[in-house]
Amino acid sequence: MPEYSEEQIRKYAHQLWERDGKPEGKAEDFWHRAKGELERPNPDDPKPMPE
Repeated sequence: MPEYSEEQIRKYAHQLWERDGKPEGKAEDFWHRAKGELERPNPDDPKPMPE
């Protein structure tokens, strides 16, 4: 399983936040969601690799 840096997780969380309409007050939720999705990738749902 690849390890992701905090910066990569942050960038992916930002992508998710934008896709969901930029809701206020949900930063921690998006961080956990991004971390979980990156650490447990689903091969049927490819995600872009955060830069």
